Amino acid sequence: MLDSVVAAETPEGILLELRPAGLSARFCAFAIDWLIRIAILWVAMFIFGLLGGAGIGLWLVLLFVLDWFYPVYFELGRKGATPGKRALDLKVVMDNGLPITPAASITRNLLRVADLMPAGFGAAVFCMLVRPDGKRLGDLAAGTLVVHQPRPAPKATLEMVAPIAPARALSPRDQAAVISLAARAPSLTIERLDELAALARSVQGDEARGSSEVTRRVLGVAQWLLGRRS
Repeated sequence: MLDSVVAAETPEGILLELRPAGLSARFCAFAIDWLIRIAILWVAMFIFGLLGGAGIGLWLVLLFVLDWFYPVYFELGRKGATPGKRALDLKVVMDNGLPITPAASITRNLLRVADLMPAGFGAAVFCMLVRPDGKRLGDLAAGTLVVHQPRPAPKATLEMVAPIAPARALSPRDQAAVISLAARAPSLTIERLDELAALARSVQGDEARGSSEVTRRVLGVAQWLLGRRS
């Protein structure tokens, strides 16, 4: 992967792992935001065109607002990202992983002028390519970071499997352990659930091949023990 992992510590002493966004992801997000702003300006052009000279003035004001405050408005929102960044699961945070502050958002966006130099965001591209955290000049000055938002891991539930009779007679203790594992399944990652289900492999026989199949059959045994036989 081109993106690296950066460790950040919060004021409470909690260590976070942040995955900085690379050039390609940030370019795609920028392109989406740029198209959104162009669409707004085109619609406004036709509407304000009906107002004559006053309409031209209003259109120029809108151009200024979109150019300078469009990213600031969205970055300070609950999602901490513009529509383009949200489409790619990106977010702007402070270096310590905390939500971006108003001062930092304004600083990083005002310095887009410096990132434009010498031509076509040349300084920004160069800076992002040579730094492992993918920061541009605005991010360096503001102490911000554009990161990938972690996606929640899929969870397993009993409703996902069919009941399966146990391969052998189970003691009350074994039955309680299997049912307890099934009850915890929604709160576990798939990897951890597979690891725990492997310990109960014997309850479902030797038909399963692969960790995911073992897990499915162990949860099926839990369904059967709970009386869900159909």
